[in-house]
Amino acid sequence: MARTHPWKVSDELWEHVRPLIPVRPPHPKGGRPAADDRAMFEAIVYVLRTGIQ
Repeated sequence: MARTHPWKVSDELWEHVRPLIPVRPPHPKGGRPAADDRAMFEAIVYVLRTGIQ
């Protein structure tokens, strides 16, 4: 079965990568909520795989 989104990170790969991402401390003044780490990692993988032609 072909994957339609090859930049999507598998659960297995994510379990290897997650410990490498540092925990962000809460911002004392509030502000915008932090983006999901997995979504940000998938965005990096997307750029690396496609080069955003």
